[in-house]
Amino acid sequence: MLDVGVYASSPFVVPQESGRYSGMAIELWEEAAKRLNLRFRYVRYATLRELVDDTAEGKVDVAVTNLTITRDRAEYVAFTQPWYDSGLRIMTLQSGSAGSFSDILSGLNDAGHLRAYAWLAAVILAATVGVTLFDRRFDPAFPRTWREGLAESFYHVMSIATTGRTARKNLFGWIGRIWQALWLLVGVGMIAYITSSVTSIMTAASLSQDIAGPADLAGHTVAVASGSTAEDYARDMGLAARAFPGLDEAVDALRANQVDAVIGDAPVLENYVHQHADGGLDVVGRLFHREKYGFAFPHGGSLNLRVVLELLDMQEAGTMDRIRRSYFGEAG
Repeated sequence: MLDVGVYASSPFVVPQESGRYSGMAIELWEEAAKRLNLRFRYVRYATLRELVDDTAEGKVDVAVTNLTITRDRAEYVAFTQPWYDSGLRIMTLQSGSAGSFSDILSGLNDAGHLRAYAWLAAVILAATVGVTLFDRRFDPAFPRTWREGLAESFYHVMSIATTGRTARKNLFGWIGRIWQALWLLVGVGMIAYITSSVTSIMTAASLSQDIAGPADLAGHTVAVASGSTAEDYARDMGLAARAFPGLDEAVDALRANQVDAVIGDAPVLENYVHQHADGGLDVVGRLFHREKYGFAFPHGGSLNLRVVLELLDMQEAGTMDRIRRSYFGEAG
């Protein structure tokens, strides 16, 4: 029984609710395994890095996904001949979607600002009640009903918080003036904090709209899959990159304005945008950093050659092209 390591990456490896898998890489592998009468079970991995490492150590017998063939990886694992030509592309938020109200709220929440706003609201409510109790006791002209008193106090508190000014009378001479000055400082600080936090999120949200291709990535933070060739590319190009287990997590970071773009395999990004047509996402720029996909095996085994021969036979018979067209059409 072979252990087949897989990494979910639609449309090459797609987990099903039944526990089975579908996708182009899965179909190619299962066709080859059928021809060789191989019995196997799938072992799912959370990251490409873990899959490659365990394949190199012989913990799994073969790695099946859209695994890019590179010189560095070839030192650790044995690849089949390529079965798909690809490259990298860039995913961004669609023009006009970055900076939308929902994106700004999401960015504020992820940055922890909404929690701070909740505390500020609690302070404002507490101050309203405190001012009401204070004025009911010391100011004879203050409204005597609670409804009108709370409304009056709330107006004064919000006036301080939003304009830094107050029309309240001074009841206690120089001590009262100092107290009012302290309140003014609090109000100015609250407005400054709210303004700066919203501005920073809106600025970050608009950055991704400036990216139209790989030449525009300098100075931006990009998301990549951990252990992927996109991560290697970002590191080699000196880009500020954040690694995530998979594309879903990278897209979540993009929507939250934690990164400005996602770099990944072109067919994977294109398929994701197609599957999430209303998600406000776009794949921009040309294909770059050309690469080829293959299956990987531990060095020293005989299974690699047997699978290679079957893949070559499938290529010559047109089976590989038929499977490719079923996922990508004539242009794939």
